[in-house]
Amino acid sequence: MDVPAWVQWSVLGALIVLLAVDVWVIGRRPHEPSIRESTRGVLFFIGLALLFGVGVYFLADARYAGEFYAGWLTEYSLSVDNLFVFLIIMSRFKVPRVYQQKVLLIGIVLALVLRGIFIVAGAAAIERFIWVFFLFGGFLLYTAWNLAFHHEEEEEFKENVLIRWSRRVLPISKDFGDGKLRTVVDGKRIWTPMVVVLIAIGTTDLLFAFDSIPAIFGLTREPFLIFTANVFALMGLRQLYFLLGGLLDRLVYLSVGLAFILGFIGVKLIFEALHENSLPFINGGHHVEWVPEVPIWLSLAVIVGTLVVTTLASLWKSRRMSPDRELTSVDS
Repeated sequence: MDVPAWVQWSVLGALIVLLAVDVWVIGRRPHEPSIRESTRGVLFFIGLALLFGVGVYFLADARYAGEFYAGWLTEYSLSVDNLFVFLIIMSRFKVPRVYQQKVLLIGIVLALVLRGIFIVAGAAAIERFIWVFFLFGGFLLYTAWNLAFHHEEEEEFKENVLIRWSRRVLPISKDFGDGKLRTVVDGKRIWTPMVVVLIAIGTTDLLFAFDSIPAIFGLTREPFLIFTANVFALMGLRQLYFLLGGLLDRLVYLSVGLAFILGFIGVKLIFEALHENSLPFINGGHHVEWVPEVPIWLSLAVIVGTLVVTTLASLWKSRRMSPDRELTSVDS
């Protein structure tokens, strides 16, 4: 993508400033944002992402703009699914609502750092070994299968080894105090439950990165577009968490839709790997020309169409279930 380096660095600098402002504001005034505040935040970051895509269109071309939009929509939809897990973590550790915004912001910063590392490593691997797409594609197909058929079993949050270790080794207070990592109890400085929550969020972010980074590499190979798509998807996640709130459980078909998208991208990755194949045990080490190419407009259409159908079907089912719930509550 032929975009001047100063433009790329300027964009990254502006995004860092936005994140720093978020950190400063929340650090000074931790609070539970209102619906109005959350709505403004979500619309702001969505508008910013749409404008960025327009900028890519004029500075590069329509293909790269399409790649950005496809990557951003995929990362954003995966982030919405991740909110289910964040909600479970917050409930599991009984994080006060006033401090949940702070936890989410730290989680977003951790996610950006982890994904930045994964993007650099993934781009370097693909540059040298295109067969990595076979691994990425296979992993996405496996993830799609789990999302489609085993998502309900995985919704219950299970503490990992690192969380259990921290509980056993670290002296931890009973309450969150003023929302900081350390507090003073009986003259001694000990950890608050916030440290365990951040470990849970951080390790969850790591697992999410394994899903999202292979997915977006199936839509674009431009590290700049990959990173900015991730930034725009994650930056509005905090506001989206408070905006959706209890409405998350209405998106009953979201996992099915995401499974279809990830499966589609997984097949696309395998097709691209076959097109540029150099493995000697596949087609004698030659490119597989008969495999169809998947244009970016088709990828974008599949992603948008799937998300629209998934959302409408979820809302329709939720509306049908509502009268049944009301009747049940009346009968009881």
